[in-house]
Amino acid sequence: MNKSERAYDLIAFDWDGTLYDSTAAITLAIQRSVGDLGYPVPSRERASYVIGLGLQEALAYAAPDVPESRYIELGQRYRHHFSQAIGELTLFEGVLPLLHDLKAAGFKLAVATGKSRAGLNEVLSGLDVAGLFDDSRTADETAGKPNPQMLFELMASCAVSP
Repeated sequence: MNKSERAYDLIAFDWDGTLYDSTAAITLAIQRSVGDLGYPVPSRERASYVIGLGLQEALAYAAPDVPESRYIELGQRYRHHFSQAIGELTLFEGVLPLLHDLKAAGFKLAVATGKSRAGLNEVLSGLDVAGLFDDSRTADETAGKPNPQMLFELMASCAVSP
């Protein structure tokens, strides 16, 4: 399929739970970080429900008993626990060949994620896939999902019209 025959030139992916199999690690990191601060540990369902949100929004939902004044500390504990699991995490089966095929077909590829920039850069470089993506946006750089701002910024940076 050539460029004039396709409906889209840019494909923007979410990261966690879409390309990257990180659900268990995120859930456990949330639970452990809340427990570290001595608050009631959220259930697996509650902790996993927030995947894809920015860290602040995720913590507010998953750990409603933790006061906002402790979010910085809670975020630090979360990053500590999550970083311990990074070496064990992988892309979902079939994702890497799909990304290579899309890139070879001329699509621009991007990531729009609720992760932080530091967190996304760490996993992209750890998996050696950063070069497959033309651009990315994270929740600490722009408005998080469900706000479409990330997508608008990616379209602009990749010179693609809506």
